[in-house]
Amino acid sequence: MAYKSHFSRAPTIHQMIDSGHDLDSEAGNVEFATYTVHIPLTPDNQPAAISVEPSTSQSVKNRYASMERSASLRLEDQFASSSMFTGGYNCFTRAQLKEKVIETDSSHPQMAGARGSACEVPECYGKVMTDERGLDIHPCPCEFKICRDCLRDTFATGDGKCPGCRKSYKGSDGTVFSFAADNGQRQPLSPLDGTSKMERRLSMMKTQNSGSSNWRQTNGVELEHWLVETEKDYGYGNAMRPKDAMNEDSGWIDFKDKPLGKLTRKLNISALVLTPYRLLILVRMVVLALFMEWRVSHPNDDALWLWGMSVVCEMWFAFSWLLDQLPKLCPINRSADLDVLKEKFETPSPSNPTGKSDLPGIDIFVSTADPEKEPPLVTANTILSILAADYPVEKLACYVSDDGGALLTFEAMAEATTFANLWVPFCRKHNVEPRNPESYFNLKIDPYTNKVRPDFVRDRRRVKREYDEFKVRINGLPDSIRRRSEAYNSYEEIRALKLQRERDIDDELLETPKIPKATWMADGTHWPGTWIISSPEHSRGDHASIIQVMLKPPSDEPLEGAEVDSNGINLSEVDIRLPMLVYLSREKRPGYDHNKKAGAMNALVRASAIMSNGPFMLNLDCDHYIYNSEALREGMCFMMDHGGEQICYVQFPQRFEGVDPSDRYANNNTVFFDVNMRALDGIQGPMYVGTGCLFRRTALYGFDPPLLKEQTGCFGRFFARRKKDATVASVPEDPSETQSIRRADSDYEEMGVALIPKRFGNSTLFIESIRMAEFQGRLLPEYAAMKNGRPPGALTLPRVLLDAAMVAEAVSVISCWYEDKTEWGNHVGWIYGSVTEDVVTGYRMHNRGWRSVYCVTKRDAFRGTAPINLTDRLHQVLRWATGSVEIFFSRNNALLAGRRLKFLQRIAYLNVGIYPFTSIFLIVYCFLPALSLFSGQFIVQSLNVTFLVYLLGITLTLVFLAVLEIKWSGIHLEEWWRNEQFWLIGGTSAHIVAVLQGLLKVLAGIEISFTLTSKSGGDDADDEFADLYIFKWTSLMVPPITIMMTNVLGIAFAFCRTIYSVLPDWSSLLGGVFFSFWVLAHLYPFAKGLMGRRGKTPVIVYVWSGLLAITISLLWVAIDPPSGNNQIGGSFTFP
Repeated sequence: MAYKSHFSRAPTIHQMIDSGHDLDSEAGNVEFATYTVHIPLTPDNQPAAISVEPSTSQSVKNRYASMERSASLRLEDQFASSSMFTGGYNCFTRAQLKEKVIETDSSHPQMAGARGSACEVPECYGKVMTDERGLDIHPCPCEFKICRDCLRDTFATGDGKCPGCRKSYKGSDGTVFSFAADNGQRQPLSPLDGTSKMERRLSMMKTQNSGSSNWRQTNGVELEHWLVETEKDYGYGNAMRPKDAMNEDSGWIDFKDKPLGKLTRKLNISALVLTPYRLLILVRMVVLALFMEWRVSHPNDDALWLWGMSVVCEMWFAFSWLLDQLPKLCPINRSADLDVLKEKFETPSPSNPTGKSDLPGIDIFVSTADPEKEPPLVTANTILSILAADYPVEKLACYVSDDGGALLTFEAMAEATTFANLWVPFCRKHNVEPRNPESYFNLKIDPYTNKVRPDFVRDRRRVKREYDEFKVRINGLPDSIRRRSEAYNSYEEIRALKLQRERDIDDELLETPKIPKATWMADGTHWPGTWIISSPEHSRGDHASIIQVMLKPPSDEPLEGAEVDSNGINLSEVDIRLPMLVYLSREKRPGYDHNKKAGAMNALVRASAIMSNGPFMLNLDCDHYIYNSEALREGMCFMMDHGGEQICYVQFPQRFEGVDPSDRYANNNTVFFDVNMRALDGIQGPMYVGTGCLFRRTALYGFDPPLLKEQTGCFGRFFARRKKDATVASVPEDPSETQSIRRADSDYEEMGVALIPKRFGNSTLFIESIRMAEFQGRLLPEYAAMKNGRPPGALTLPRVLLDAAMVAEAVSVISCWYEDKTEWGNHVGWIYGSVTEDVVTGYRMHNRGWRSVYCVTKRDAFRGTAPINLTDRLHQVLRWATGSVEIFFSRNNALLAGRRLKFLQRIAYLNVGIYPFTSIFLIVYCFLPALSLFSGQFIVQSLNVTFLVYLLGITLTLVFLAVLEIKWSGIHLEEWWRNEQFWLIGGTSAHIVAVLQGLLKVLAGIEISFTLTSKSGGDDADDEFADLYIFKWTSLMVPPITIMMTNVLGIAFAFCRTIYSVLPDWSSLLGGVFFSFWVLAHLYPFAKGLMGRRGKTPVIVYVWSGLLAITISLLWVAIDPPSGNNQIGGSFTFP
């Protein structure tokens, strides 16, 4: 098959531009630095080295063509997977072999660390590397045990012969890295370093002025054989299959006689529901227009100020309702067919005789920043659910981004990999759901339902016992790390004092030497990240890049366990392989803007492109775990279905656990996720909401979708704006040659070499990975005439093994300087400049013409936690609202969007930026009933029939719309009402503060900082909802408390005045009381939250609110007393 060697990726040279180089200079002056990475001494005095030198494109092609798993390749893969790589700005790239990363040990063959037998070379205490089955790797058939360093030394300083049998190793040309080319000859890729063990120390960087020729030499794989420029307007860079291979390739199947079913279906809402729904929207728009016309033409001459404020507020409310309602005109539902997916990608066929999975790879990102506010146990459970997901093991890779660089998070992940050795095979054997152990063991249902295997009870008890011990170890890690660090630091102080005494002969009193209070790892080395006691280069904002492969890439063939393993569970028919797991902490240095979560996500994108390069990426928050193990397959159905090449991401709804049954503060957000998002799915797609989203990698790179048509409706052209478009063809196969960028008007411009690093950075490996990711993400051809797909069976080949050069390159792309003078965060990756980077990132993709899809699964795809505490909930809403204000005042305002953004989609994004400003009018309107009651006036002259009819019509249309929304979305009436209540609570508290903060940032340049929402529980361990009753004072509570107190006092004042008035005005009283009750009914959950469980509301709350409300009331009565009286209170006296 002509395509067998086209889909794996390997590094060609480890390069980066010197940090002092100006990217604006000519390409011919570019000065590249070639890494020669020397590995420092390991704890057991076993140094290692790897030399990465330039290679020709021919040798790279040979490497791509080779699929042979030689002993040397497997040895390098094991070394790269067992070493911790660190590096960064102005520091060396180091790789330290880690035999031990935690106190406990694991025998799983995929666990990082050298756990093989002892090396048999005399005076060597190294360990032999092991393969994926836990067996020693023997380079020689005589099975002489030799470690990696000794093997390299036999070539560097010896004759290349086995010390045991004295026969030459394979590759007698003096190379360890040798690969079988297509012609059967062995091609060397990189010669051995001539240094001995003891000469290998710190990393070195050699700079050579090689100019632009380096680009030509190190371009890597040549892709002309499957990427051909044509005149047809299709695909990334007009990627087409060559004509000479159309009918000759046996793997290119003609599907004319065997049509496959569709992977997804669009389920339209019933016309019996949708037609009345749309008609009611039109009717309400007409009623609102007539009502506004009547209100303007019938002022209240007795209280023009009251009338004016109410009219302005009502007009804004009508406008805001219109922005929210128009995008709901086209709701749809979707479903995926997993049986068709299996038949299409995992069923034996002529191109795939073995039936191996032909699904594309997925890289899963998990981000965390603070182990104190994001408990490591929660993150570990999320990791375990990912490792146990129902997706081909060899196609999954999980990356954990620890933005805090904490050893606690690192060791918690290592403990999770140890427990995964038992948990993942147990899940596969008994098909348990959910595959988060904490959630599974806390299920309120019978766990033995539908379990037919007789050993399930025994296995479950065993796993439950192991999980309890696992939790104890995780919870004990902080104390363990602290005690270990104190012991090592004390030893270092004693040793330093002893050395000082040996140097000083005098008996004078010696000062205790100052030793940095380091944080120590389990193997007795310094932790390269953040120390418990911060010090220079080891603080939260100042530490090196760290990459540690926790679980190395699995083998391509299933690996069955033992009949009775060490855990006492029969795994003889269970695949015990685990997906690749990588711990990553990007470099942070003072003076650099690290861009918070968005910067961390972009670092994950680059590192994953180097190490695994999955064409699709799923991002999850650390507390958001996989609840449905088949969720990844359902998302892939949309990506791989007809038309899926235009989908940039598949967004899953967010579902939450631990929310109180009444959902007091609308934590579930069901109206947004089940109404608004379903409706957007019928236009251009749902918004990106930060987690539970499956991305197409090339869409995040800033490329345009294929088959792009400039048909955006009659409104889109009025918002048109010329912009330069880019496709994957913009990335040249040979950077020394100019390439074309397709523009909207079909003109072409040349792209120079200097533009490549300005867009993506200086990593050659990263640039090479872009075309591979695009190709692997293509669809399978559904019929013979379809030339744009990838050949069936193309993704069944083994992946290229890891090596030290590859991981070292990943370290360089997560350095703090890498994004300098590039478009990362501007046009590439997650977008910077907003607290809500998720919304902006999705908006940019839609603005380029991409579509997104909303995937609602029968069983929840993902579940997370939500802050059920009132204060935490208000701060969460404040963060979202502040991000929306930032969007409104930035160039990401939907008013400035291009014509590729559809009109109704534009309205939806416009509403995102405008909704916080509704709080200004909402607060005024909530005070109007109290002002009306104090003044004795109303917003209208009198409660006549016309006003009441309009009010009834507006109310009834709103109720009927709510009923129909409930009908087609499946939510409950209580959920809809909770959403309405919290809309007013948030609007009178967090939203108004967000508007003020946004204005301060725009006008005064004052930056806004937010802290992570704590995910820890309350003090009562026996109460699942203990957090609900915890009261934490915040200034955000002042406006709603004041509104409540003012309205209560207004009702009491007006009621007493009306009773004892000579001519009582009952109409004004009823109108004011009705609207006051409307306000108080919406604020009821807020008032209930203030009470706490046992009335623990601080006295300051009542003092503040009471004084403020009384002051407003007395001032009002004093300034405007009732007519005919000059005294405060008028003629009213108590009986």
